[in-house]
Amino acid sequence: MTAAEISRIAGVTRATVSNWRRRHDDFPAPSGGTDSSPLYDLEEVRAWLASRGQHTAATPSGELRTTLRLREQGGAGVSDLLVLVLAAARRPADDLAGLLALPDDDLVKQANDAAAGVAAVVPDTEPVRFTAADTTVLRALLLCVRDEGAQTALGVLAERELEDSAASGAYRTPAPLADLLARLVPGSPARVLDPACGSGTLLTAAAARGARELYGQDSLPVQARRAAVDLLLTAGEGAGVIVRTGDSLRADAFPELTVDAVLCNPPYGDRDWGHDDLAYDSRWAYGFPPRAESELAWVQHALAHLEPGGHAVLLLPPATASRSSGRRIRAELIRSGALRAVAALPPGAAIPLHIGLQVWILQRPEPTRPAYQTVLFVDTVDEQSAPGRGGTRSGSVDWARVTEQILSAWTAYAEDPDGFEAQAGVARAVSVVDLLDEVVDVTPARQVRASQADIDPQELAREATSAHEGLAAAVRTVAELAGTAAWDAAGASARDWRTATVSDLARGGALKVLRAVPVSPRAAGAEAGHAKAGADGEEHRPVLTGGDLAGGTGPTGQASDARAEQMPEIAEGDVLVRNLVGGTGPVARVAGEGEAGALLGAGVHLFRPDPARLDPWFLLGFLSSEANLAGASTGSSTLHLTPGRLRVPLLPLEEQQRYGAAFRHVEALREQARRTRDLAEETARLVSGGLTGGQLVPRPT
Repeated sequence: MTAAEISRIAGVTRATVSNWRRRHDDFPAPSGGTDSSPLYDLEEVRAWLASRGQHTAATPSGELRTTLRLREQGGAGVSDLLVLVLAAARRPADDLAGLLALPDDDLVKQANDAAAGVAAVVPDTEPVRFTAADTTVLRALLLCVRDEGAQTALGVLAERELEDSAASGAYRTPAPLADLLARLVPGSPARVLDPACGSGTLLTAAAARGARELYGQDSLPVQARRAAVDLLLTAGEGAGVIVRTGDSLRADAFPELTVDAVLCNPPYGDRDWGHDDLAYDSRWAYGFPPRAESELAWVQHALAHLEPGGHAVLLLPPATASRSSGRRIRAELIRSGALRAVAALPPGAAIPLHIGLQVWILQRPEPTRPAYQTVLFVDTVDEQSAPGRGGTRSGSVDWARVTEQILSAWTAYAEDPDGFEAQAGVARAVSVVDLLDEVVDVTPARQVRASQADIDPQELAREATSAHEGLAAAVRTVAELAGTAAWDAAGASARDWRTATVSDLARGGALKVLRAVPVSPRAAGAEAGHAKAGADGEEHRPVLTGGDLAGGTGPTGQASDARAEQMPEIAEGDVLVRNLVGGTGPVARVAGEGEAGALLGAGVHLFRPDPARLDPWFLLGFLSSEANLAGASTGSSTLHLTPGRLRVPLLPLEEQQRYGAAFRHVEALREQARRTRDLAEETARLVSGGLTGGQLVPRPT
C-alpha cells in the first residue's frame, strides 16, 4: 500500500505518515515500489499502528477498496466475491458477526458453503473456491455488507472490476436516464428484457416501475453476474430474475421469449456483430443490417422479442438516424409503423459524453391495427447544452427539463397521435409521407426545426424584443466599463522591475502550486465508469476542469470518494490557470464562492498565494499574460504550461493591490464582452429565423 493509503486507514494527514517514517525506526520498511514512491505491506502497517494504539479510521467500504487493490495474485476474483455478496445479504447481521469471529480456516469453509448455496441463481458461476489467501478480503467484504449494506459492497466491487477491465468499454447507464427510458414504456409492463444488460441498471429501473419478470443477457460474465446479484437484492419479493451470459446477437439466450417491453443501451459502432454469420436470421424482418449498422441489428433484435403491441426503448448514437447505409431499414421501420418516436438528448447524458445520443421508441406492429401515419420527434438540445457551451461534460445535463420535455411530448402523442399539437422548437409529429424521402433522415433537430410554421409570430416577436433589450443593456454596461479607465501611462518608457519565477516564490513560501495527481488512461476509464455508475452509498464531489475554465462554467466534473483523495480542494482566492495554452475561452480565473470547495481536476494548475505577500488578482494578471504564458510553455501545435517557469514582478503588497484592482476591472470588461457577444448571437438567431420563417416582417423604411 502507498503512504496515501496509510494516511487514509490511520485517519491522519500524509505529512504525519512522512514524520512517522523519519522519526520511528520500527516503522515498517518498504516492501516494494521505488525510493520516491515506496509500497508497504498492509498487515505490517496494521500491526505497527495497533502497537501504538492507533486504530484504523477507514470505513468498511474503504477497507474493502484497499484490500481489493492489495489482494494476492491468484486469489479470489471479483466474480466470486459478487456471489458472496448475495449470500451475505441474505443473512442477518448477527450471522455475519459470527462469521467474522471465526478462525481463518472455518471462515473460508463457511464462505465456500454460502457461495455454493446461491450459485444456482447467478449466471455461469463456476464452483467458488476461496482459500486461506482470501481471508483478508473475505473479512473486509463481510464487514462492508454488515455495516454499510450489500449495495455499497457491490459498488466497490464494480469500481474495482471496471478498473481491472476499463478497456472493455463497460459503463453503466446513468440513473436519471435509466429512469427516463423505463418511464417511456406505456402502461405497466410485467415482463421486461434487456439483451445488453451490463450491470442491470435498466432492469432495476423497470423493476422500480412494477416489472415482475426481468430477463437480461450480457457478453461480459462479470457484468451478467453483477446484474443478477443487484436485481435479486433490489427487485423485491416475488420478482423473477433470469440473467444469462453471452452475445445476444450471435447466441440469443432467450430465442423463444417474447416480453411486454425491451429496454436496451447496446454497444455502438461494433463492426464485428455477426454480419457474416447471421445473413439469414429470422429477426431481420425490416432488412438485413449492413456491417456498419450494428445498432439496427439491435433494434430488430428488440422488436423480435416483443409481443404484438409491445414497446422497445433503445439508446442509440445519432449516426443511426442518418447514415445512408441504414436508409432502407429506417424506411421499413417507418412504413410499418414500428418506429414511433425519436428524442435527442443533450451531450453529456451518457458515455460518450461529447455526443448527443438519441432515444428510439419502437412498437411491434399489431396485425389487426393499421400502421401509424406519423412519427414523433423531440429535441431537448438547447443553446447551453450544444457542443462548445459546456454541455459535453458529465453532470451538465438538466435532467428535470429533459425528462419533462420528452415524457410530456411522448405521453400526449401516444394518447392521440393525430391530434398532437407541436411544441415550437421542441416536439413535432411528422407524417410518414414526408419522412420517406431519398435520405430518410430521422434526426430530431432536422425534423423539429425544419418547419417554422408552428411557431407563434407574437411569441417570437416578444422573444426577439426581449433579447434585443437585453443586448442593448449589455452594450451599455460594456460602454460604461470601457469608459472607466483604471490605469495611466507609465511614463516615457515601460517599467522595468525585478521578477521571480513561480518556483522561487513557492520555495520562499509566498505561494503553493498544486495540481491533481494524474491518472493513467486505464484508471481514467475506470473512474468515468464509476462516476457514471453512481454507486450506491458513495457520493461524488464536484470537479473543476480545464474545459470549465475555457467554457466559463462552474465545476461540471465529478469524482468518486477514492479519486477525490488525490485531488486538491479549491479555496476562495486561489488562482486557476489552464494547462493547455491557446485556443478559445478564458485561460485563468480567481476562484470565488462558486469554485470554493470543488476539487481541482485535470488540465488546471492551482496557485495559492499567501495573502500577506501576494494579491490574487495581481497574480492572475501577470500569470495569464500572453508573453508570460508563451515563455513558460512547451510544444508546437499544442502548448503545455510549465508553471514553475512563469514569472511574477516583485512589488510591495500595496502596489500589487493597485494592479490587482486594474486586472479585476479588465476581467469584468472581458466577461461582459463575452456575455454581450452571446446575446448578440441569440438576438440575430431569433430575428433571422423569424424573418425567414415568416413570423417577423421588416418595418417600413
